[in-house]
Amino acid sequence: MKKWLLSVAVAASFASHADEGMWQPHQLPAMADELKAKGLEIDAKSISKLTEFPMNAVISLGGCTASFVSPKGLVVTNHHCAYGSIQYNSTAEKNLLQDGFLAKTFADELPAAPGSRVYVTEEVTNVTERVNAGLENKTGREFYQGVENQEKALVAECEKDEGYRCQVYSFHGGLEYYLVKQLEIRDVRLVYNPAGSVGKYGGDVDNWMWPRHTGDFSFYRAYVSKTGKPAEFSADNVPYEPKSFLKVSAKGVSEGDFVMVAGYPGRTNRYRTANEVQNQFEWAYPEGKMLRERFIEIIKETAPEGSDERIKYESQIAGLANYAKNFTSMIEFYGKSTMLADRKAREAELAAWIAKDSSREAKYGKTLSELDALIAKSKAHQERDMILSYIGNTTMVPTATNLYRLAHEKQLPDMQREPGFQDRDMTRFKASMERIDRRYAPSVDKAVLLDMLKRYAALPEAQRLPAMDKAFGIDKKVNEAKLAKTLDKMYAKTELGNKDVRLAWMEKSVDDFKASKDPFIQFAVAMYDTNMSEEKKEKELDGELMKVRPQYMDAIIAYNREQGKPVYADANSSLRVTVGHVKGYEPKDGLVAKPFTRLEGIVEKDTGVDPFDAPKKQLELIKQKQYGDFYVKAIDSVPVNFLSTLDTTGGNSGSPTLNGRAELVGLLFDGVYESIIGDWAYDDNINRSIQVDSRYMLWVMKYLDNADNLLAEMEIVK
Repeated sequence: MKKWLLSVAVAASFASHADEGMWQPHQLPAMADELKAKGLEIDAKSISKLTEFPMNAVISLGGCTASFVSPKGLVVTNHHCAYGSIQYNSTAEKNLLQDGFLAKTFADELPAAPGSRVYVTEEVTNVTERVNAGLENKTGREFYQGVENQEKALVAECEKDEGYRCQVYSFHGGLEYYLVKQLEIRDVRLVYNPAGSVGKYGGDVDNWMWPRHTGDFSFYRAYVSKTGKPAEFSADNVPYEPKSFLKVSAKGVSEGDFVMVAGYPGRTNRYRTANEVQNQFEWAYPEGKMLRERFIEIIKETAPEGSDERIKYESQIAGLANYAKNFTSMIEFYGKSTMLADRKAREAELAAWIAKDSSREAKYGKTLSELDALIAKSKAHQERDMILSYIGNTTMVPTATNLYRLAHEKQLPDMQREPGFQDRDMTRFKASMERIDRRYAPSVDKAVLLDMLKRYAALPEAQRLPAMDKAFGIDKKVNEAKLAKTLDKMYAKTELGNKDVRLAWMEKSVDDFKASKDPFIQFAVAMYDTNMSEEKKEKELDGELMKVRPQYMDAIIAYNREQGKPVYADANSSLRVTVGHVKGYEPKDGLVAKPFTRLEGIVEKDTGVDPFDAPKKQLELIKQKQYGDFYVKAIDSVPVNFLSTLDTTGGNSGSPTLNGRAELVGLLFDGVYESIIGDWAYDDNINRSIQVDSRYMLWVMKYLDNADNLLAEMEIVK
């Protein structure tokens, strides 16, 4: 697809659909007039230039977004994005999750969790022609492998520059490919996080809900070598000096004000077919919700609250609960919506449009039917595949499996290895092995694996994998006692719980693995041929989908262009910009949600019991009306959180919410319950993002935690 096609379509009707859409930065200059009319004060062209302000201040953490807020590499993101690092540095005796943490000097800052990174996007290049070169007549696995080989070659070429991480991203289902080059800062340190009763106030109860009173923010710092190059952690490293950083607004925003977000949204599905929608909402989400909730139950049953085992799993519990609630909302609002009917109608309209023109019929005539057939094929073993994916969320099984796969891959030339097992991936791989120490308890892992294996064993025999049945001694009838005994022996004998042992296995040969007596290593060896066979089938199907889905998207884009409607790509974890306004909403008949919450709301909710147990000092400050410099007359208090119409999703967590001058006025951390379904369809009336207000962040830092050193370091606009 040509760039101009998207830009023309966007410009044609941007004014009427402005709050919907996660736009690639290069699309924004075509929207300059509309953006200015909405409230953007800086030049729209500057937003498309990734090495200039403000975009070069917006960074990725590899799953969350963050931004530089000082000339000394100070990084602000969400508390829940730094949660893993806070947990990593916590023990039962020194619980930073509970009590908070503040480094008063650079020397006091703590190493973030192993593998923590700061990625600064510096360059985005359209490489569609290069990726597709020579693949015209390829199908199935050959096509899949051809794309993968081209991507690996592009990445290898890009990463010749030391200190960079590169990746090829697919847009519109493979209609376009872009190579993204990012500076990879490897020394990341925890600087400050408020107490959990501030940073996670309301916990899972308030998650995805409004009104909200959560101080969801924390600070990292990025470090580099004395020569300014990315380097591993060292006491000799110095704070990174970004080319630009965001000023923090103490004025904040008011109702109706323009706001925008730059960030790295994870995944949306707004162009999926009706069949995909129906299967996802009527099977995958209900099943996934049940499994996640069971996962949480097992952890809580096995690891007592406050124990070291529970602390190790707090981050995983938070993630599981977050998506369990997400799935609950998806299911609820799908049942109330006309989404399936709308998607079917859209496809019928598209099919009718294709049929009206012989050239369109020749180009797209078989696309919809071919896509539906491939989607149906992909669902053949979905129940088994989901259970296996949750087994992949345990620790010992994937650890052994990945280590043995590495031994096989290391026998190949680097460019022939599977992505994830190349030389470029070894630092990450090693970090994943190191992180296990603070995220694994044998008792919990065994209990979860037992539950998932019982579900697997209950599947029809034709759905199961003979090698897996043999490895765990699963017969036609489920024998829970026998299965539990098998796992007891495996966990008692394995040495993979030891970090040094895991790291040593990274250097072992295939023969070493085959000779091992470790039960989980033996399992990995027994499953290898089956895993490779299943992967081969998966790549064959994926390759066919990679041929057909771009045709489907091409048809949608062409059709929408005729209608004068904008077309933006589904989110794919690449840098995007969305714009909107500070605005409340009406979630139910007769109920109006105001756009701001206040300090007093914290007191109203407080019970003294987790998750509504604000620090006593905070409650006293509020009762004394200690508003200080952050009082807002319109609400007669200090604003805590606010709502906006920004179109966002997971991955946007930690994104800087900016005013028209690109000053930081908040951090995006959530969406309202009614808008979760926005991953599939945006609705102007109910899609609302939730931000922690910059004024509340500054208030907590100044009056509650005395983070004067950080306040002095930032440039605060009063």
